[in-house]
Amino acid sequence: MNEPCPFCQPDPGRVFHEGERVLALWDAFPASPGHALVVTRRHVAGWFDATGEERRELLEAVDVARARIEASHAPDGYNIGINVGEAAGQTVFHLHVHVIPRYTGDVPNPTGGVRLALPHRGNYLRSRGDDGVAGAGSRA
Repeated sequence: MNEPCPFCQPDPGRVFHEGERVLALWDAFPASPGHALVVTRRHVAGWFDATGEERRELLEAVDVARARIEASHAPDGYNIGINVGEAAGQTVFHLHVHVIPRYTGDVPNPTGGVRLALPHRGNYLRSRGDDGVAGAGSRA
C-alpha cells in the first residue's frame, strides 16, 4: 500500500510560509538545526516537471526560509539543494528544495559541500585522488 505524500498535506505545525504556488516548512528529519524545505503546492515529482512560475516562487521562498532560519538560529553558511530522481537520492517524489543551515565545525572539513553527493569526487582541491581523477580540472 502506498503511503500518502507528506508534502501534499503537511503537518500545519511545520508550515511557516504559504505562497500561491509553494509552502515552506521545517524538515521533519533535519540534517542540522533550522533545516527547512520549500515545496510546491501542486504534486509534481521534480524540478523539471514544475512550471516556470512554480520554479520562480520556489527560489523566492528560499529567501523567506533563510529569514525564518536566521530569526532563531545563527548559521555560518547554507547548502541549498534539490534531489531529482532516485539515482540522485530523491525519496519523496514531490518537488522540494532543501535549505540546510551550516555551522562552523558541524563537520571536520566542509570542502566540496554539495559535491559530496559523490564522496570520492567531493574535494576538487586535492591534486589527484585514489580514483585517478585530477582535482583542479573538475571544478564546477
